[in-house]
Order: sequence, then C-alpha cells, then structure tokens
Amino acid sequence: MVSEIAFGCMSLENDHEVNKQLLLNAFNNGINFFDTADLYAKGENEITIGKAFKGLRDKVILATKVGNQLRSDGSGWDWNPTKKYILEAVDKSLDRLQTDYIDLYQLHGGTSDDPISETIEAFELLKQQGKIRAYGISSIRPNVIREYVKHSRIDSVMMQYSLLDRRPEESCFDLLYHNNINALVRGSLAQGLLINKPSKTYLNHSKEEVIKAAEAVQALKERTPQEIAIQFALQPPAVSSVVVGIRSINQLNEILHAVNSSPLTLKEMIHLQENAKPNFYEQHR
Repeated sequence: MVSEIAFGCMSLENDHEVNKQLLLNAFNNGINFFDTADLYAKGENEITIGKAFKGLRDKVILATKVGNQLRSDGSGWDWNPTKKYILEAVDKSLDRLQTDYIDLYQLHGGTSDDPISETIEAFELLKQQGKIRAYGISSIRPNVIREYVKHSRIDSVMMQYSLLDRRPEESCFDLLYHNNINALVRGSLAQGLLINKPSKTYLNHSKEEVIKAAEAVQALKERTPQEIAIQFALQPPAVSSVVVGIRSINQLNEILHAVNSSPLTLKEMIHLQENAKPNFYEQHR
C-alpha cells in the first residue's frame, strides 16, 4: 500500500543530511512512497535516499528508474532499454540505495522502436531473482503504454496529469483501470501555473486559457491552490498516487495539508472542468 503522495526526490539538493531530515519528516507524516531515478544527479539522488532510510528499509516503498545510460565522458546520456543494460544497471541502483531489493523498478521513458519484449524479459527476470518486487514504465506515449499493457505484467504507469494536462482522460486511465494497473501521476501543479507562477503558454493551451484555469482554481477560496491541484489529480479511479517534487519543509507542509483535505465535490469538479478544456495526445497515439 502506497501513500497518496509520492515524494518526488528529483527536487532534492546535494546535502545528504538536509535531505535526510526532510525525507524523514515526510515519512513521519505518513508519506511512505519515494520516487527517484538512476539518472538524477548522476546517481547521487539514489545515494541520498539510501542514506536517509538506512534502518527503515522495510517501512518505505522505494521506486527508481532505468533506461538512460550516462556517458563515460559526462557529456549526457543515451537511451538504452536493452536487457543487458537493465540487468547491469539494477545492481548499481541497489548499491546506491543500500538495499537488496527495489519495490518498483520503472523504465524511464520508452518508444515504439524499443526492443519491448527484451525489456520485459529483463524486468521479469529481476522479479524472479527477488531484486525487484514490481515494475512499470514512466511514459506519456499511448502507443507505448498499450504495448506494455498487452504484452507485460506491469504494475504501474507514471504519466503527466493535471487540470492543464488532461490527456490521460481520453483513453489511458480507462485502459489502466480495467487492467488493474496503477497510474502514478506527476506534474499535478503544471509547473506552478495553477499555483502562483506567471501565466504562459503550456502544451497546447494559450496563455489566456492558462489564466482562465488558474482563475478557476483561485475562485475556490475555501481551499488552497495546492489542495485543489492535488485533489483534482487524485480523482480518477486509476490513480494510486500523485508524485510531487518537494525541496523544503514549507512545501512539504503545504502538500501534507493538500492531501489530507477532503476530495473535491462534484460541483467543484464541474467548475474546474468547465474552465480548463480537455486536451489530447497529438503524437504517439
């Protein structure tokens, strides 16, 4: 069982002790799900999580990702979803996380040109070996998601979803729900545009449409904007958890207040949906 908020660890800074205090504060307030990736800070992000939860491993759910192979010269990374690379990368993540198993191992992307059957073989083998408990993908591409739903036993799909990005509503959420696959959603604050950031164009929304959606959020004066954005993202039945990047105690407190509040009412949902038009995937359909 995972908490409705997953702590998105990519936002953490480089101070292991400061990170530990923030992560433990989240844990002590009911967040048990922590998401990272081997790519974040070139592995340092996994290291900071391993240090923070040493001695508490059986109390937390750790998720990490694989598929982006760092170049030896430090110039960037290359996409590598091959079985060989995944089986090599998992051991390095296990070492950095100071654990002998990963709760959720996710492919950090995915395209229709990938050797999908080979990738699935790698994850299934890791489950058999006990190195991972579950696996999933992090993808916003419907054509890729459909292939994994059809050919694998994935437990989750992480995708972007918010009042300003309602693309998963078209088909992905129903597909996942009817196949008992958990949706993990990120980007619920829409880069802060629903909260307090200056309006700008976002995806295929004009600046005026973004302003209209933000004003709809502000109009619900009995709730905080964070509360509205997170509760909106939690509404679809397929959604198990909302992944939120947290980098300070103030942000943590705001998120805790938001997730512990009551779900949006039907009236509130209608108000929000009327002021933020649905958008659709234009590519990778």
